[in-house]
Amino acid sequence: QVQLVESGGGLVQAGGSLRLSCAVSGISFRSNGADWYRQAPGKQRELVAGIEAGGRTNYADSVKGRFTISRDYATTVNLQMNSLKPEDTAVYYCHVYTWGVNYWGQGTQVTVSS
Repeated sequence: QVQLVESGGGLVQAGGSLRLSCAVSGISFRSNGADWYRQAPGKQRELVAGIEAGGRTNYADSVKGRFTISRDYATTVNLQMNSLKPEDTAVYYCHVYTWGVNYWGQGTQVTVSS
């Protein structure tokens, strides 16, 4: 069974940094890509960043140059978030699509104060 557990959210002032981590069990990131999504109150869930099994990354325009997605070994995907803005406030979710199934973590709250 695939399980994703996020950690690292919290409250930070604008301009600050946070590092989110997603620990996976049941699959390996060596053969699966992963994504970070976020959902702000009253808004749709949106893709923030993704990393393919081969290591290629992609980012939403709103976070390019500020966020970095990376992978530690085969079981953890991280999202380093720098120069945070109040509009980055949201619940952040780790996501994996494998064997035709979407898996989501429970989410971690990120709040950026102005």
